[in-house]
Amino acid sequence: MSDDTLLPPADGRDPDMMAAELALGLLDGDERGAALRRVLVEPAFAQEVELWRNRFGQWFDIWPDVAPPGTLWARVERSIAMPAAMPLPETVRRPSRWWPVATGVASAAAAALLAVVVLRPDAPVPASVVVPTQPAAPARMLVAAIDPGERGAPISAIYDPATAGLRLSAAALASADQSAELWIIGADGKPHSLGLLRANGASTLTVAAANRARIAAGATLAVSLEAPGGSPTGLPLGPVVASGKLSLV
Repeated sequence: MSDDTLLPPADGRDPDMMAAELALGLLDGDERGAALRRVLVEPAFAQEVELWRNRFGQWFDIWPDVAPPGTLWARVERSIAMPAAMPLPETVRRPSRWWPVATGVASAAAAALLAVVVLRPDAPVPASVVVPTQPAAPARMLVAAIDPGERGAPISAIYDPATAGLRLSAAALASADQSAELWIIGADGKPHSLGLLRANGASTLTVAAANRARIAAGATLAVSLEAPGGSPTGLPLGPVVASGKLSLV
């Protein structure tokens, strides 16, 4: 990637490559865990991840579909069945100044062939070819920066669909005689309660089965101020003081 294709932050700082790697799904293990923790506690980092996702998404939108030729599998099978040891012509055994060029062309052709196979997994597969079963990809997490306006710094939220766990950074939005209640507003446009936030410290909620399908990219997390114990009607009665949209990481 050249310097002119990088997506710098709006304030002119050097781009945080961990944000780009997280957006591309290149991190795993401890590195992925560290990046997700940064998303939770650093709103600026979460925003930069979203910027990278949008930038890469534009590239995928303009990438054309390329259909592999119908003879592709037959050529692959023939190359596999070819004898390992074959006498080489004298012109091949003799060192040539064109060898580096040929090597580069062969590498480019191999990369192009790999791209075709990867990008078009639905190409017809002959019955004689056994395709190994791939493990299911892990579910992607969702994050949101819930903006409370003048009440303080944005609240970071991260949802793990594998465990249905939703964790939010510390927020002090409600007074002593109020409760801060979290809502999810999905495609139906209606608020559904996810539970109450702690008055002090980070909050960890387990999303009920009925609401898990509503936790999706583009859905809105919102916080309203309710009477102690939360809204008795299942709908927000008090003012909504903070909101933010979910996005995939």
